[in-house]
Amino acid sequence: MFYFDPIYIFIFGPIFALSFFIQNQLKSKFKKFSKINLSANLSGKEIAERMLSDHGIYDVKVISVKGQLSDHYNPQKKTVNLSESVYFKKNAASAAVAAHECGHAVQHAKGYEWLKMRSILVPVVGFTSNIGIWILLAGFFLMQSSPVLGQNLTMLGILGFASGTLFSLVTLPVEFDASKRAIYWLERKRIVNQRELSQSKEALNWAAATYVVAALASIANLVYLWMRFGRRN
Repeated sequence: MFYFDPIYIFIFGPIFALSFFIQNQLKSKFKKFSKINLSANLSGKEIAERMLSDHGIYDVKVISVKGQLSDHYNPQKKTVNLSESVYFKKNAASAAVAAHECGHAVQHAKGYEWLKMRSILVPVVGFTSNIGIWILLAGFFLMQSSPVLGQNLTMLGILGFASGTLFSLVTLPVEFDASKRAIYWLERKRIVNQRELSQSKEALNWAAATYVVAALASIANLVYLWMRFGRRN
């Protein structure tokens, strides 16, 4: 419905280009760093288990999952899910990702407020993302025949998208903090040398950039919907 609007292209064109560039850089850096074996000769699995143990966390399992860059922490199941390339490999990239995901487990164990907030938003965003677009479309279609109802439905749909934007913004401090915990632990425990530490930081910085772009895209989408809603009125 919106994709051929010049305003849409003007707003989202640069964001799509930036996202494409960052994704390529992220994959390139991981590919480059994965070719150099870690001096400590530890796999992502071993690093994750050691970091969890060092923080007194014994009820979280480290498991392997399929996919590329599919690594994540599941607070419900209490599992650190590492992609096969991270789980088995012994390089700075796998060390950074494994420690980062364990950083989320540490946040969970310590009751990190931003992680709590994000967990609360997960079911809300899941619900609004499924019905928000339909409410918004219904509002647009009803603008002519029933303006008041149409406006109210449109506003409700936009609020649904706003919850997704809020989720994207709350995700930023969660991800930055997990990376900070990861780098601090890797350096303090001397899991990596200085060159590997620099590579780990670079890998996590590019990964963090993907969340920043996602937040920008979500904000831009909200602004665009608001502009369209205003023009209809």
